[in-house]
Amino acid sequence: MTEGPILDRMRLFLVESPIKMARAQGVGSVRGSVKRVLIELSTRCGVTGWGEAAPWEVFTNTPESAFSALDLYLRPVVIGHPARHVRALMAKLDRTVTGCTDAKAGIEMAVLDILGQSQGVSVADLLGGRVRESIPLSFSIADPDFAADLARMHAMVPAGNRLFKVKTGVKPHAEDMAHLEAIRDAFGDTVDLRLDYNQALEPFRAMTVLREVDRFRPTFIEQPVPRRHLDAMAGFAQALDTPILADESCFDATDLLEVVRRQAADAISVKLMKCGGMLKAQAMMAIADTAGLPGYGGTLWEGGIALAAGTQLIAASAGISLGCEFYMPHHVLTEDVLEERIPHENGAVIVPKAPGLGIRVSEHSLKHGAKHLATAG
Repeated sequence: MTEGPILDRMRLFLVESPIKMARAQGVGSVRGSVKRVLIELSTRCGVTGWGEAAPWEVFTNTPESAFSALDLYLRPVVIGHPARHVRALMAKLDRTVTGCTDAKAGIEMAVLDILGQSQGVSVADLLGGRVRESIPLSFSIADPDFAADLARMHAMVPAGNRLFKVKTGVKPHAEDMAHLEAIRDAFGDTVDLRLDYNQALEPFRAMTVLREVDRFRPTFIEQPVPRRHLDAMAGFAQALDTPILADESCFDATDLLEVVRRQAADAISVKLMKCGGMLKAQAMMAIADTAGLPGYGGTLWEGGIALAAGTQLIAASAGISLGCEFYMPHHVLTEDVLEERIPHENGAVIVPKAPGLGIRVSEHSLKHGAKHLATAG
């Protein structure tokens, strides 16, 4: 019995992409451009898969660190490994270097892309099969220029977009209240409103603030306080009518077990860059499903490759039922390396059906779809 395709070559590209507007969040802001690492894996038989590591320095890692970890420490483990033995490979990567979850997620998605193409099935099929063909798209209201975001909403709502997540806690509370009032005045209950503080509040005054925004009937309030304050999160979950969603408090399965034990959230944000890949994300959702916590498809600053992986994960994960925020390639990035963007229709992301991740990257799109800062391999 053969071991199947053997991973034979890895090319890395540290790239930078301009963004159309600034993004301000409680944990940090970005302006001008975002960086990420693209991973091209090839087998001895000539099958190529793509992955992406998209760290954010205030969240997981730096792009430069991810590039170095991939090139210097993880490459020797990957080269020569059988692509079919994905779990064994991921275990070896964990033993080789601690953390670097974004880099490991990028490798995993490239290997699964190869396996899907080799077997003629999508990654969602490899992960257990599809439970959905499309995913409701949430757009984040995070432009420091709120008037510009409100104008975007006026264009997006008639096109079928209903989910909008407002980044709160960046500006004074009175401004947040005025912005939420403006959104409800303009759109009423036709939009599904969510709030995300990204750890911006301190526990001492947070309850007062959250009780006031509660009247705008958000679907959830995401990570109001710093990640370590799980007892405060549990208090909010018990006291408020609005569900509390854990993001920064829930990076991986170990974090999630503690969130469940303390009843510190009603839902979780699942991000490939946080947890280290699709297999670990599914392991998290097994816990969340058992505890009755639905998942939300979150992101950092990913491009089309990583977001294709995210759609495949959510397509195969019934519990990630609160939609996704995979809007970067369509609404924020000015360019991307995919030959064709993943379709959006009527406010939803359409899950690709082609084998593997369902994407195409050519030498032309790779060259012209991003500014290359460094390459290796």
